[in-house]
Amino acid sequence: MASSSSAYCSPFTRAVVSSMRKLYPESLADKSWDNTGLLLEAPFDGSRYRQRNSVLLAIDLTKAVADEAINRGDSVVVAYHPIIFRGLKSLTLNDSQQTSLLRLAQAGISVYCPHTAIDAAPGGMGDWLCDIVTGCFISKPQELPPAPAEQKPIPQLYTKPTYPRPTGITANPPQLKHTRKTIHPSSPPVPEGCENAGMGRLVTFSEPQPLSKIIDHIAAGVGNPGGIPIAIPQGSQVEDIRIRTVGVCPGSGSSVLMKGVSEIPDLMFTGEMSHHEALAAIENGKVVVSLSHSNTERGYLHAVMKEKLQSALRGEWESVRQEGIKAFEDGGSVQELEMFEDGTCEVDVSKADRDPYGIMIRWI
Repeated sequence: MASSSSAYCSPFTRAVVSSMRKLYPESLADKSWDNTGLLLEAPFDGSRYRQRNSVLLAIDLTKAVADEAINRGDSVVVAYHPIIFRGLKSLTLNDSQQTSLLRLAQAGISVYCPHTAIDAAPGGMGDWLCDIVTGCFISKPQELPPAPAEQKPIPQLYTKPTYPRPTGITANPPQLKHTRKTIHPSSPPVPEGCENAGMGRLVTFSEPQPLSKIIDHIAAGVGNPGGIPIAIPQGSQVEDIRIRTVGVCPGSGSSVLMKGVSEIPDLMFTGEMSHHEALAAIENGKVVVSLSHSNTERGYLHAVMKEKLQSALRGEWESVRQEGIKAFEDGGSVQELEMFEDGTCEVDVSKADRDPYGIMIRWI
C-alpha cells in the first residue's frame, strides 16, 4: 500500500489505464505528433468522498463533458482527442480547457486520451468504418419532426447524426464480399495480436458496388442523418457511379488516404477533407464522403468501445481488487478497503459530447 504521505491515483483508475493499454496499445499511436496516454492523473484522497467505479467515454473533453463527469462522480474520463496537445507553460483559469483539467483534478477524476492508438489498433475505428461501408450495421431511420401545419416554420438544429445510438441498430456479418488491408502499417515491432495495425484501411469489393448502396450503408452505420455530404466528379450522377475500392480513416484522413499510396481509392470516407483536396479528388474521378470530423469517430464509442472496455475492465478490476484486499493486511485506510470491496465497474458514453457543427433544418 502507498504511504500516507505519497500521492497516487486510485486503484480503479490504474485498472482502467491498464485495460485501455491492453485494448489499444500506446505504442501504436503516431507519437511523431500525437499526445496519447494518461494525461491527467488525479491523486486519490481516501479521506474524502470516493468516486464511483465508473468511466465516461467522450470524443472531446469540453466543459460540458467535464461538468457531466463531475456531476456523475466518475473516476476516469476516456477522451479520444488529447485535451493536452501542445506544451503547456501554465495552468490557469483563463483558458477553458485548462479550467476543465483543474476542476477534474480537484474532483479526483483522471483523464486518459488514446486517439491514434484507437485509429491504428485492430478492431479500432478504422475497422469499424470498414464494417460500416460493407453493410454490417442496419438501423431504423430516425424521423425528423414534421413542419407545423398552421404556423410559420421554426428552423431546427439537427446536431447529433451519430448520437444517440441509432434505434434498433444491429450488427451483422458484412453484406458485401470484400478484402481489407491496412493502408499505412505500423512500424515493427508491434504488440502481439496487432500485426494488422496501422493508419487507414482499404476495402476492395469482389464486384464493383453502386455508390448509392454504400451511401445507404454509411447512413445506417452513423445513425441515418438527414443528409450525407458527398463530392462526386462533375457531370456524374450518383446512381451511375460504381465503387470497387473504399479508403476509410476517422477524423481528418486526407493525408492517410491520398499520400504515400500507390493508387487513390475510388471512394474516400473520412471526417474532413480540405476544399482543394476534395477538388483534386473529384477531378481525378474519385468520390469523397466527409461527415464532419468527429462524426466518423463518436459512433464507435457506442457501437464497439463501451462493451469492449466494460468486458476488459471487469477482469482487470477484479484482479486489482483481490491484490488490494490481500495487501490491506499490511496497512491501509478504511476508504481503500471500501473501494477494494466494491466489485462494480461501469462504462458509459457521454450524453454531452457532440460535434461542434450541426445542420439547421429549414422548411420552405
